[in-house]
Amino acid sequence: MGEVLELDCVVIGGGVVGLAVARELAIAGREVVLLEAEPMTGSVTSSRNSEVIHAGLYYSTGSLKAELCVAGKRKLYDYCRERHIPHKRCGKLVVASSEAEVAYLEKLLKQAEANGVDDCSLIDSVELARLEPQITGFAALVSPSTGIIDSHRLMESYIADIEAHSGAIVLKSPVLGGELLSGAVRLSVGGRDPVEIEAKLVVNAAGLNAWAVSESILGLDRATVPERYYAKGCYFSLAGSAPAGRLIYPVPEPGGLGVHLTLDMAGQARFGPDVEWVETIDYDVDPRRADRFYAAIRRYWPALAEGALQPAYSGMRPKVMGPEAGGGGDFIIQGPDATGHPAYVALYGIESPGLTASMAIAERVRRLI
Repeated sequence: MGEVLELDCVVIGGGVVGLAVARELAIAGREVVLLEAEPMTGSVTSSRNSEVIHAGLYYSTGSLKAELCVAGKRKLYDYCRERHIPHKRCGKLVVASSEAEVAYLEKLLKQAEANGVDDCSLIDSVELARLEPQITGFAALVSPSTGIIDSHRLMESYIADIEAHSGAIVLKSPVLGGELLSGAVRLSVGGRDPVEIEAKLVVNAAGLNAWAVSESILGLDRATVPERYYAKGCYFSLAGSAPAGRLIYPVPEPGGLGVHLTLDMAGQARFGPDVEWVETIDYDVDPRRADRFYAAIRRYWPALAEGALQPAYSGMRPKVMGPEAGGGGDFIIQGPDATGHPAYVALYGIESPGLTASMAIAERVRRLI
């Protein structure tokens, strides 16, 4: 056996959450090395989402998603202001397209308040038409603290913080397997210069790949690894100007928040994601899926012209519950007590609102160790 590289702390996964965790641990004084399998950080799930700063409306009170989204949103807005990261607190409207859906909005308002989101309100169709003349509905819930962010600039800032605190990021370094030792974790790392690593702490923040990483580690109790499901979501971009200045959401569907209108920092509109439960990861966008998009969008924007939608991109949600369970499920953040090993921490099912919650997730990981 060749030489083994001894390290203090290894974070596996260079998406927005892995970067946030590495940043938090580096600032706390740990010697951090982040391993990313891809040639770039943030090139998988973190670059294939709506780039929305979520308020924390929908999640079950007491869940990690609710707690960490609300805490993470506050941290993220503060951080964006401090670091001059492009973002906009544009607000969002959740629109009831039928009278039956108004009851859902009333329930959602109570849910938001229970989660500590105290700035939401209900408006009627007259006020909706005044705020967004092209959007129609029976009523809407207004969420002023929802916003948008340039996620790539955010990740660049996290990287700058890691490097400023002597952390290192190593790209093209897939974890091929490992083994739990008495007080450390041995990792086999591939790439151009394969290496064996022994770390006093390993945080598995590998996103879609988190399950595979855990399953490749000898000595880890397989009962600690939850079920895995993939929910694919496609996005379509809009040719022409956006019909609203706020984000527009319908009443949610199982597995996602419904085909919504979101905006990028340049004000361009895109719609998505839909929900398709899949067995394998692929990012192709079938243009035929647009048929369902037109129908869904016209419920709140009837003037959408035929042919105005173009296939844009797709993303994959790593989920711990499947369609038969309604596609919900919470974040799973396992500290040493939950993984059964003092040097191993694992994160599963970190989907939306993972970007919003990234700094709060990182703080929780630090506390668990």
